[in-house]
Amino acid sequence: MSEKNIPQTDCHIFLLAKASQKGHQLVQKRLEPYEITNIQYVVLEVLWNQDGLTAVEIGKRLMIDKATLSGIVDRMVEGGWLIKRSDEQDKRLIRLSPSEKAYELKDKLVKEREYANEELLAGFTLKERVSLRRLILRLL
Repeated sequence: MSEKNIPQTDCHIFLLAKASQKGHQLVQKRLEPYEITNIQYVVLEVLWNQDGLTAVEIGKRLMIDKATLSGIVDRMVEGGWLIKRSDEQDKRLIRLSPSEKAYELKDKLVKEREYANEELLAGFTLKERVSLRRLILRLL
């Protein structure tokens, strides 16, 4: 999207939201054949890095509220992406793990996400990419 195609605004929040929408659309287009959403992919990414977290722990890492994450987790279990199991020490806690399906598709899904990021930032130099990342992280 070029500058002439967006509403003229000095609102950085609006512009960041539009950039986010574009990024989400690129990722979703690539993940669609696997029948997984952007947010579901990110949940898997967290669990690939640290298996056995609770939904509350995942929510804190991704800054997602418990109610929203609960629906996401339920759909992922139904879709065969996650496995729920009781914690061995505290049976009240439910631990989450990627399913065999999630591990089998991991490399493909990661590549799709990388391709989408590459497409989004295709017009940026390496220096600009580093600066953009640094600036976005300062906002969080």
